[in-house]
Amino acid sequence: SKKGAQDAHEAIRPTDVSLTPDRVRKSLSRDQARLYELIWKRFVACQMAPAVYRQTGVDISAGPYGLRATGSVLEFDGWLAVAGKPEESGDGLPELARGQRLDVLGIEARQHFTQPPPRFSEGTLVKELEEKGIGRPSTYATIIDTILKKKYVQKESGRLAPTELGRLVSDLLVESFPEIMDVEFTAGMESNLDEVEEGQKKGEEVLAEFYGRFANTLERAKQNMRDVKREEIPTEHVCDKCGKPMVVKWGRNGYFLACSGYPDCRNTREVRLHGDGRVEIVEQQDTGEVCEKCGRPMVFKNGRFGRFLACSGYPECKNTRAVTTGITCPECGKGQLVERRSKRGRVFYGCNGYPECRFSVFQQPAEGPCPDCGFGILVIRETKKDGLVLSCPQKGCSFKRPLGREDENKAAGG
Repeated sequence: SKKGAQDAHEAIRPTDVSLTPDRVRKSLSRDQARLYELIWKRFVACQMAPAVYRQTGVDISAGPYGLRATGSVLEFDGWLAVAGKPEESGDGLPELARGQRLDVLGIEARQHFTQPPPRFSEGTLVKELEEKGIGRPSTYATIIDTILKKKYVQKESGRLAPTELGRLVSDLLVESFPEIMDVEFTAGMESNLDEVEEGQKKGEEVLAEFYGRFANTLERAKQNMRDVKREEIPTEHVCDKCGKPMVVKWGRNGYFLACSGYPDCRNTREVRLHGDGRVEIVEQQDTGEVCEKCGRPMVFKNGRFGRFLACSGYPECKNTRAVTTGITCPECGKGQLVERRSKRGRVFYGCNGYPECRFSVFQQPAEGPCPDCGFGILVIRETKKDGLVLSCPQKGCSFKRPLGREDENKAAGG
């Protein structure tokens, strides 16, 4: 099996390794130089020896209890000499002697609970695909792009979270095509394709073996798979407008609660389905804003492009508005930044003066101006080193500082 190898496309690498970043820096722009340095360092580092750490441990007697402390010390740089050493993590141990008495500085009780594995990011999902032998390096980007475009997943704080549609499609496919949806099947098919490429198997035989089983499975699925679009799930809830029972239906934005008296009664409510079968009505959240057409309260609703404001008098009044952040657009100075969602499901903030003004940012905006360059807004970013920071989105400005409580109040939705 070529799992883990999978003939990939040629790597991006320097044409001449002797052209170090310092030698070519004067001939490149700032961004080009930084990109070249990244590529050059990665190429050279992957050809170097591993770094070597010395692992140390200390056993400490504390009455009837035994304590252990561990640490590590870098003894040989290896590839880190080029790629850069990690920041000191403070896990080194001081010099100690056998039998030495230690002073107790304090006792701290901590309670830890096991945590579920974190959701995949694009990077960790690619790593998982590689380890499972699914797909090839040339198809990883397409796989992720497809599940985002089809709205099977959406990005939440840089992680890929399944949508209601994604969960539903997954359940239906696993139920109707258990063999094909098994990770081992996909990896096995990749292995068969490798053997066809190497001449160990004939393509026609591999396809015939697969299709013979698949045709029968497909026919059973056509007969037995649930018709979700027509399915109505009874509930205990009663329509507050006509008194008829409410049922759960599937729409383009997921499950919702609808009056069984449709089309005579078009009352609908947002709903949350629980694993134990409970159907919970999501109460309409009052926004404090009033519909300018009929005077009724405006409430938050979820649509295909994210949250929006809708008149609580729907369907009599169909007025809608985008959710505004209350922050003035720094580009045109007239419109306000509103929350939107891209076709790939990613939340961003754009000027409500679109298309006349096309300003947008992906990070959550906060009131400005930038103290360094004077740009009209700041944004909240999350970094591995500093956590949440307030920074300037203006190109060429490097302003950044840790996020404080007073900044959260100035942020969109704060």
